[in-house]
Amino acid sequence: MSGLGAWNYIIIIFLMMTGLYMVISSSNLIKKMIGLNVFQTSVFFLYISFGYIAGGAGPVLVEGQELYSNPLPHVLILTAIVVGVAVTAVGLALAVRIREEFGTVEEDELHKMDSSL
Repeated sequence: MSGLGAWNYIIIIFLMMTGLYMVISSSNLIKKMIGLNVFQTSVFFLYISFGYIAGGAGPVLVEGQELYSNPLPHVLILTAIVVGVAVTAVGLALAVRIREEFGTVEEDELHKMDSSL
C-alpha cells in the first residue's frame, strides 16, 4: 500500500464512478467522450498505484538495494495513454462529422431521426 494508505484507492473509485455516471447519464456525445476519458484516467491511476512499492527503487541494480518497483505497469500505462489519445481523437472526429451531417450531437435526437426514416 502506498504512503497515502487507502485514500488513493478511494479517489480512484470516485473517479471511476464519476466517469461511468457521465457515460450512462448523458445523451450528448461529447460529454460521453469526456466521461470515458475520466474513467480511463482512473484506470491509469489504479495501475500506477499497483506498481508503486514503498521504499522500492527503480529497476536498476544498486548495491545495498533489495526492493525494486516493477516497471511493467508504468510501461503498460504509457501504451494505454497513446491508445487513449488516438481513440479520443477518432471519437471527437466522428462527433464533428455527426454534427455536420445531422446538426446535433444529442443521442436522443439522433435516435428520433433514425426512427423517423
